[in-house]
Order: sequence, then structure tokens, then C-alpha cells
Amino acid sequence: MQQADRPLVVARDDAVADEIQRIAAAVGCESEWVSDLDAARESWADAPLVLIDDSVLVDDPGQALPRRERVLLVCKGAPGPASWQRAFVLGVEKVVALPEDEDTLVAAFADVAEGPSQGKGQVLAVVGGCGGAGASVLAASVGLRVARTGGSALLVDCDPLGGGVDLLLGSERAEGVRWPQLRVRSGRVSLSALEAALPARKHGEGRLSVLSCDREGPGPTADAVAAVVEAGRRAGRVVVCDVPRQTESASEEALRRADLVVLVVPAEVRACVAATRVLARLGELTGEVRVLARGPAPDGLTAHDVADAVGVPLLGRIRTERRLARAVERGVFNPRPGGALGTAARAVLETLASC
Repeated sequence: MQQADRPLVVARDDAVADEIQRIAAAVGCESEWVSDLDAARESWADAPLVLIDDSVLVDDPGQALPRRERVLLVCKGAPGPASWQRAFVLGVEKVVALPEDEDTLVAAFADVAEGPSQGKGQVLAVVGGCGGAGASVLAASVGLRVARTGGSALLVDCDPLGGGVDLLLGSERAEGVRWPQLRVRSGRVSLSALEAALPARKHGEGRLSVLSCDREGPGPTADAVAAVVEAGRRAGRVVVCDVPRQTESASEEALRRADLVVLVVPAEVRACVAATRVLARLGELTGEVRVLARGPAPDGLTAHDVADAVGVPLLGRIRTERRLARAVERGVFNPRPGGALGTAARAVLETLASC
């Protein structure tokens, strides 16, 4: 990170400086540090963000410095009248009291660390209409499709009882963080720092980062899912959420944020009935819902029959690939771009792009 791209931190109080440094390190944001406003003058105008320890302004209120945006005054504990007066004189954007307002600093550092987005990201949720419908397989296929076409995707496992989506991809031994090791203490996550910690598959310029549940330990919390999904969206990623049928608070956060929900339903009568129950449980959490009918049909149900039975529009149909189960068992899941899964993934992404 070039000096002009780094936040400027003006700090004298050791306790405040330690807190700021801890938060910046957690986000993965390098900063320029000085101890007084005179030393800050050189970088004052160009720094993307300025943080000033309140104690610095006791001796120098900063009246000689030009007004600028993105200046935060950082206090240890609740700010008193003198702190508010100093903030007014300097023209700061916000007064941040630590540790109560830690989220504000996390968000400010994350904005700098992530830089400008390549474009607004989109969020897809994939849900099985019944047990064994193939939702996880489709979610993984969509993520791989994004990576193979040069994009960046984030696959988020929201099913703590699913065994781990990394196992499906054959990457259960890959180094990196899973949900039990991830501690989200704030409503904001730096995606650059998160992606550096996650297992990933790379395809040329494309990348699929995977945040999986594990074989033991807790699954994601609702706040953590919300923070991770929004971090991916802000950074312009395609965020693919593998969501269980039995929704709970964490998976509900993914559904609330989804631009498109794909319900995978086998072309069977019982599966269609089960899917209507799943759809009812989704309630008002979802926006755009589409059915992907999975064949073969044992007694002639068509994809349109499935969509009519479930009561939502049809996205398309997919046939089970013959060697898929063996590939998953052997840890070599790698669907062919022109195969049934690759074609279905392309159709899902085209529909997502139109949402």
C-alpha cells in the first residue's frame, strides 16, 4: 500500500494507539503513524482517512490545518464537553469512543483496505427442496463457474450439519479458516483479510474462496453471516450461500440478503410436496425465487410440472451426471463446463445477473 493510500493516525496516548493498531491489524490495513499535528501536515490532505487521538488536540487544536473530509477523533471512553469542542474546531466527521464504537473504526479501516469495488456484488442462496436434492452440489458448481470465467466468488456454507462444503470440493485438508475459527466481533469484515485466510481454488485470474463449516465446532452466527455476505457484496464478489432447508437465524440472514434464491427440486411427487413446505418456511425472508427441476423423473413429471406444483417460476432443469457421486466420494469434484452442472450453473448466473 502506497503512503498516499494509507490512513494517517495521529496518536500520543499509548492505550488509544494500541487499540487503533489492533483494529487496523485485524482489518489488514497498513497506516502511517505520527505523534503530533505538525508531523501530520505532509500527509494531511492526501490520506484517505485521518484518525486523531483526542489527547493530541489538548496542546494543539489544529486550527492551522485545512478542513477536510474523513477525519475521526478517537477518545478513550465517553467524550466530554472539551472533546466535542475540539472536534468542532477541527471539523471532524465523527467522534469515536473506544471501546464502545469499535465497529466505526473497523468500518473506516475496511473501506480503505478494500479500495474501490469492481462493481456491486450479488448474492445467491441455494436451497434443497428436499433431502438429497443436490443444493450443495449446485452451489459449488456456480462458484466454480464464476472462477473459471475469470471472476471472483465466495462460497459460504450456512449448514452446520452438512458435513462441510469443503469436503464436497475435496479441500477439507486445505489450510485456512473455517467457521469455528472465525470470530466476527463487529458488523463489518474486511474481505481482503478474510480471503487471505480462507481456502481457495484458483482458475487463471478467477478465484473461488470457501468459508465452510467443519466436522466439529459451532456453525456460523447470524451476525457473522450478515457481515461476511455484505463484505462480499461490497467488494463486487458473487456470493453463493449454501442454505439448509431447516432455516435458523444464521441461514435466515443469507436469505434476507439474497438477490436470487434457487430451490433445487427433484422431479418427484414427494419432493414437490416437500418443496412447498420448504418454501412456506422461507416465508417473507426471500425475494426472487426460482425452481431448478432435477431429473430424471421416475414417472414423467416435467420441469414445468415441478414449477407449477411448487408455485414459483421455473429457472430450468438439470439431469444428474452419471459419475458425479463417485467424483464427490473421491474428492475430485470438478464438473465439466459443458456438462449438466456447468450448463445449470451458467443459467443460474444469467438469471442472477438479471435480478
